[in-house]
Amino acid sequence: MTSIVTGASAGSALSGRRRRLAERKSLVPLLLFLPPAVLLFTVFVALPMVDAATFSFFKWNGYGPITDFVGFKNYEDVLTHRNFGTAVRNSLIAVAVSLAIQLPLAMWCAIALSERGVSINVMRTIFFLPFMLAEVAAGLIWKFVYDGNYGLLPAIGGAIGVEMPFVLGDRTWVIPAIMLVITWKYFGFHMMIYIAGLQSIPGEVIEAARLDGVKKWQIVRHIQIPMVRSALVISVFFSITGALQLFDLIIPLSNGGPSHSSHTIVTFLYQFGILRMNLGFGGAVSVLLFIACVVVALAYRRILFRVEHN
Repeated sequence: MTSIVTGASAGSALSGRRRRLAERKSLVPLLLFLPPAVLLFTVFVALPMVDAATFSFFKWNGYGPITDFVGFKNYEDVLTHRNFGTAVRNSLIAVAVSLAIQLPLAMWCAIALSERGVSINVMRTIFFLPFMLAEVAAGLIWKFVYDGNYGLLPAIGGAIGVEMPFVLGDRTWVIPAIMLVITWKYFGFHMMIYIAGLQSIPGEVIEAARLDGVKKWQIVRHIQIPMVRSALVISVFFSITGALQLFDLIIPLSNGGPSHSSHTIVTFLYQFGILRMNLGFGGAVSVLLFIACVVVALAYRRILFRVEHN
């Protein structure tokens, strides 16, 4: 009896040692990859954020010691700047266009192209190509399209006998023109997210609905869209935060013009903070943008929490 107990105890101890050894081995990748990740995050994310918050309380041009403390004066200057309201409005317009036009267009294309086939794969690739372009390249392409002197749009207008405005030089047309570019550039990315979600739906579910006589639009509304909810959540979040941070598409396209009418919050920061060597002012803008993004993220999370529990 004693030998049986002793053998069982020895086996238990051996299995315990093996388990601890396996746990230690599983920690090796974590110990190898975590320190570099923490270091990179600290150097390229955390420290710049701390620096920007620090600069926002000083008047500093980027040279010499940071000694001219001005308190919240930079924040006051930002909030009362004549072009800040325009930048905020344009950023909100970008958010609205992304949610109301870009995402529904992406969903419609995803539903149409969710089946498998060679021609469908070609169409997916064509729609996804704009997202693969660098933002600067896309901005330069559309600057040529819109150019009032030798652009593609005036050429098309001349061919059909219609005089086209110089859209990038017209305060009325510049924002709609930029919103068109944003939709063209990014809807393919969201389309691919939705296609991935749609293809994860079991085919038996769709087939059963069809056999029951459910119409196509009812399948889309009551089966497909609810079952890709997780993809929608990710897509909406990316769309909102991306619209609030628009920069490298705007600069080559309009550079914030004409008369600063097409600035977003980030291009406003670049124009009036960095280019004019007023880093305290720019730091204040970046802090306000960071706060706005955090508020949006928390509000979005809270809304999702309520929806899930209702």
